[in-house]
Amino acid sequence: MESVLKYLDWTSVGLALLVGLLSLLLLELFRWNSSRSRSPPGPKPLPFVGNLPQFSKDHMGFIRSLPKYGEMCSIFLGRKPTIVLNNMQLAKEAFVQNGTVFSGRPLTPLQAWLTKGYGIILADYGHSWRQQRRFALHTLRDFGLGKKTVEERVAEEAHYLIKEMLKQEGKPFYPIHPIMNAVSNIICSIIFGDPFEYDDKRFAKLLQILNENIRFAGSTVAQIFHLVPIIKYFPGPHQKIRHNFEALKNFVFEIVEEHKKTLDPDNPRDFTDAYLIQMTKEESKEDTTFHLENMMNSVFDLFIAGTETTATTLRWGLIYMMDHPDVQERCHEEIIRVLGWDRSPCMEDRASLPYTYATVHEIQRYANVVPLSVVHETTEPTQLQGYHLPKGTMILPNLTAILADKEHWKYPDTFNPENFLDEKGQFCKNDFFLPFSLGPRVCLGENLARTELFIFFTSLLQRLKFSWPPGAPPANMDGLVGTVRSPFPFNTVCRSRETTH
Repeated sequence: MESVLKYLDWTSVGLALLVGLLSLLLLELFRWNSSRSRSPPGPKPLPFVGNLPQFSKDHMGFIRSLPKYGEMCSIFLGRKPTIVLNNMQLAKEAFVQNGTVFSGRPLTPLQAWLTKGYGIILADYGHSWRQQRRFALHTLRDFGLGKKTVEERVAEEAHYLIKEMLKQEGKPFYPIHPIMNAVSNIICSIIFGDPFEYDDKRFAKLLQILNENIRFAGSTVAQIFHLVPIIKYFPGPHQKIRHNFEALKNFVFEIVEEHKKTLDPDNPRDFTDAYLIQMTKEESKEDTTFHLENMMNSVFDLFIAGTETTATTLRWGLIYMMDHPDVQERCHEEIIRVLGWDRSPCMEDRASLPYTYATVHEIQRYANVVPLSVVHETTEPTQLQGYHLPKGTMILPNLTAILADKEHWKYPDTFNPENFLDEKGQFCKNDFFLPFSLGPRVCLGENLARTELFIFFTSLLQRLKFSWPPGAPPANMDGLVGTVRSPFPFNTVCRSRETTH
């Protein structure tokens, strides 16, 4: 070894390393320029990291800037281009008219590390996804999704939520846990059979880590993980998401094991029972996708989807009501005029509560909780707007641009329920209202989410008045942008309406 070191010319070694690095950089620049020339225009990326620095610096500012590059543009969240669709016409052309071509899902390194591509939401478009989604929709309907029994469950849970909030009456408190607990209890009663108490510390911890994982999945650290997946073998903040994911899986696994012990195949109690029965029915089939790994991830997907976005929308709703007390008062007066103090709202009341119903829609539009939806991928080579898109091209619908399109909204940049009211004050639909996306990948819990948002919001404003604590700073309206755009932590003060009257 010493003889080798003796004759080693360190200057030559250094020079060789420098030439190698420069060659790598030039190769990357050539590949990058070639890729850009074949893609729609977009913000200028940097070698290796693409547009990640701009995106990380100001998530919402970056997303809002994309329409200036055209109806269709390219961004580089790493080394590969992602095509962004900035208007409704293109989104419909891709996801509705050519749904099968644009409904794939990329298997990202983070997803491969955690879920191996199983489940429903992030599963690729194919046999497994079709079986799992069809089964989920069918089974959720059997257990009340879209039926009056779910309305009754939501109204009952809203009563418990109000009771929980009134424990803090007149005092500033952070409402994230009671809201998440209330919303999660609806999907938990459908998939697990039982809700959870608000003082259940273990469940509170699980909701907390669920919130952490959703934020992490859209963070800069997650994007770095996609660029350099080898870091999974080293310590770092990415290990926390794995730890959290395992904790959530263990929680689901324990419930599944309990269900196995008490399962009656002739009387399924919930989604978990139904899945276990289906696994038994199909165990002899070679092509079955009903196995424990898919079950765990499908249940996990329903748990996340049935909790996070609806709870986040309701939290934004509280912020908008505190910022716009005139809207809050008008909703309350309409609710009391139609329902009185004691009758719980139901979905049939929507026609009689046009202003309140419009306000719920405006909260969804303005909150814009999934600014770029969930990433799609082309399942085969195709063309869009004259551009050739190879199989595996990642596609994002820019819901931020669609939900604030100046040509199709009366008040695109401000919170105003008039966006959903006609000249007679009656509720009117807007075809550019797309909080649940569109096409084959449209949110499978859309009906449940609509029911929860209307009944929870109407119940809260029927019985409670919300205001900012004295001296509270103005809320940051851009929020925390991860997979979901959520509000920064905030305190609210609630008071019973019956007390104030």
